[in-house]
Amino acid sequence: MINSWKERYSQKIKSPIDALKYVKSGDRIFIGSGCAEPTLLLKSFSEVLKKLSEIEVFHTISPQKTLYIDEKYSEKFRHNVFFVTPNFRKIVIQGKADYTPVFPSEIPNLFKYGRIKLDVALIQLTPPDEHGFMSFGVSVDVVKSAAENAKLLIAEINPQMPRTMGDSFIHADRVDIMVENDAPLEELIFPDPDDVAIRIARNLAKLIEHGATLHMGIGTVINALPQFLKNKKDLGIHSEMISDPIIELVKQKIVTNQMKSIHRGKIVASLAIGTKKLYEFLDNNPMVEMHPTEYVNDINIIGNNEKMVSINPGIEIDLTGQAYTDSLRHYLFSGIGSQLDFMRGTARSKGGKVILILPSLTLDGKRSRIVPKLEGRYGAFVSRRDLHYVVTEYGIAYLHGKNIRERAMELIHIAHPDHRKELLSFAKKVNLVFLDQILPPRGGMIYPEKYETTHTFKDNKKIFFRPVKPTDERMFQDLLYSLPDEEIYFRFFGPQKSLSHKKIQHLVNIDYDKDMVIVGIVFDEKENETMVAEARFESIPNSDIA
Repeated sequence: MINSWKERYSQKIKSPIDALKYVKSGDRIFIGSGCAEPTLLLKSFSEVLKKLSEIEVFHTISPQKTLYIDEKYSEKFRHNVFFVTPNFRKIVIQGKADYTPVFPSEIPNLFKYGRIKLDVALIQLTPPDEHGFMSFGVSVDVVKSAAENAKLLIAEINPQMPRTMGDSFIHADRVDIMVENDAPLEELIFPDPDDVAIRIARNLAKLIEHGATLHMGIGTVINALPQFLKNKKDLGIHSEMISDPIIELVKQKIVTNQMKSIHRGKIVASLAIGTKKLYEFLDNNPMVEMHPTEYVNDINIIGNNEKMVSINPGIEIDLTGQAYTDSLRHYLFSGIGSQLDFMRGTARSKGGKVILILPSLTLDGKRSRIVPKLEGRYGAFVSRRDLHYVVTEYGIAYLHGKNIRERAMELIHIAHPDHRKELLSFAKKVNLVFLDQILPPRGGMIYPEKYETTHTFKDNKKIFFRPVKPTDERMFQDLLYSLPDEEIYFRFFGPQKSLSHKKIQHLVNIDYDKDMVIVGIVFDEKENETMVAEARFESIPNSDIA
């Protein structure tokens, strides 16, 4: 009789080929996620394929171009993905692999209650500690549920997998077969942020307050973000996925997690994808807790974080505020992912902000990502009610609580300047905006951010001074209507019966190259804006005088 878990452990160790011999034709197999895919086991599949057929393989995030994805094995494998990563995009579009649209937070229950019956789970774990517990490392997400519910659990044991804290452990006795492999984890290295990503990140940082808790994922904009957060204090992280940027934020004490409403002092995540530097940061780090997706993505848990900020990449958005984030026109691009869980959880947060980020143009520079209307067979993924802010390299559009006309104008003015006229023409055609609505002259298309400044007066009142924007029309009307008749008389050199849209729009759509209007804005405790001051100079044509 084997009494010690250590003895039982040694009895379970097999070679990759011997381990995979337990896989049978017709099995449903789950493959571990992200950079925790069991690489040695996957490379060994080709050795046992001759005897297998009709294998269904389930994936979540699979960054590797592994052998068994090759089309020559299509009669052996049928892939079923919960998220369409680039290496699967082609075969999903061609109908040679399946895509199951489901919220990541709901996948664990599909395994638990047998809606998806798993015969085998192939995962990667750390070696056991002195008590026999092994960590799921960089990928707890849905892997923990798959491991707990598969009929056969085969684990690749890798001492280079970081041992992460939180709800991230399984005992060696629960693993059926083990394969040892001492190898570096897969790394995901993003290219350096380009100018567009840097400008988006700069705008995005303006929306992040001291003490906010961030959901921010991965990508070039996120990689560019830390440089613009240097003046922020006590930020926290509650995010399905984390990557290398958190290291610098922690090192500079920008992220302390000390203002979080729950899990104070802790970074909470479900999946980590990045470089060796990230994995070393995570190893035995008590500041980071990894939890299963059904917890991290729970909208009630997310909503319990005050000042929650959910940052979500977008593909395309129309003038009413509905967006594609998982597909483009007739093609699936990615998948549901964590976005809607975090959007709706963040909407429940006190002071929460739901943000969509996207460049103004497609990669080829030919098409606007802000479009008159969405076209495609999959329908809008993000509804009009979900978003608070949209950020491009040209600015920030605030949509929450705005009517359709206001939304259209907000979005037109953060679109690429070359496409604004076309967008406005469509908006007029379908009566989204006033038929006499104008755009600024060409010199007013690029907002001069360099003139923004904040001044604190003797009474400690802070006023934010900035150039006027076309979308300030209603706020400017409110300012003028608050003034006494005498001041209105002197401003306009005569009495004014009304301060209508027709008159006001010419005062906020200006040519920054020739004229300038500076407005003063104050913010209340809920960040609502009120315009309290306005000063302007206008150039006299054909002269240097203003």
